[in-house]
Amino acid sequence: MSMVYPIDRSKLAPGVAPERVGVLLVNLGTPDTADAPGVRVYLKEFLSDPRVIENQGLLWKLALNGIILRTRPRRKARDYLKIWNTEKNESPLKTITRAQAEKLAADIASQDHVVVDWAMRYGNPSIAARINALTAQGCDRLLVVPLYPQYSAATSATVCDEVFRVLANMRAQPTLRVTPPYYDDPSYIEALAVSIVTHLKTLSFQPEVIVASFHGMPQKYVDKGDPYQRQCTATTEALRKRLGLDSSKLLLTFQSRFGFDEWLQPYTDKTVEKLAKDGVRRVTVVTPGFSADCLETLEEIAQENAEIFQHNGGEQFSFIPCLNDSEGGMDMIRQLVLRELQGWI
Repeated sequence: MSMVYPIDRSKLAPGVAPERVGVLLVNLGTPDTADAPGVRVYLKEFLSDPRVIENQGLLWKLALNGIILRTRPRRKARDYLKIWNTEKNESPLKTITRAQAEKLAADIASQDHVVVDWAMRYGNPSIAARINALTAQGCDRLLVVPLYPQYSAATSATVCDEVFRVLANMRAQPTLRVTPPYYDDPSYIEALAVSIVTHLKTLSFQPEVIVASFHGMPQKYVDKGDPYQRQCTATTEALRKRLGLDSSKLLLTFQSRFGFDEWLQPYTDKTVEKLAKDGVRRVTVVTPGFSADCLETLEEIAQENAEIFQHNGGEQFSFIPCLNDSEGGMDMIRQLVLRELQGWI
């Protein structure tokens, strides 16, 4: 088991401050408010990123500013309101990411040379704000932890882009490390498997099929070399092996299409619809591409896809929560962070 060792202050020269290590957990992002203006600000930042929408030409800018940002924010705000954490007045993604950072800090940041923080790639708290906060606390080394099990240019890479942009404006840069994707890490697969088995035991029914739904991506991004689809497949195959299920009992699908391009298939909503029409009456969905529950899991899967399934003849539908800040999820994050901090602590 990895251990965190405090600095031996007796070996420091008089007046020399101990070095500190910053650990920054980063997730995708969220609007600050569950209304059209808040969603509009968030979507504009998100959809203006060339990692997300690669063709940022004139036609896209006209569509974004003339149509999408005029119509979509109002509709998405209604979706956010369905899942909004009204007590804290924030999205569940923000609540959960904060909890993940706090629990990680309780384990490894009790040593005064390790500081754990969290940020969102889009929205607040921003990566720039939290890196500046960490360096202000004396962190001259920084471990960035993109909370995406599978790598894609539109998620992991854009986190690095923003981190590099922030560092490019700093005279005294911290030494940087970034955790790798953990799509087939044994601790991740085990945590997922345990969460599935535990959830199934709480149900009053036995699902005929489990659907593993990952966030979608335009097919052309994969054709250009993005490894995302391959890593999603590796996660699903590892889960099948661990749970003793074949490809007919644990399906791989992709959700959250946007625009008119062909996206990775099979599509989650079409799969759920077809299962119901083919006579499958009991389905459970797990989302192994998300480290924390968010709009795409709590609204799109647990509500929208449940309705699609039941509307087409399905009877019992269950959604398995993400690992979030559960014991298994935190154990996986802790192992990942401690492994990547070796030599620094």
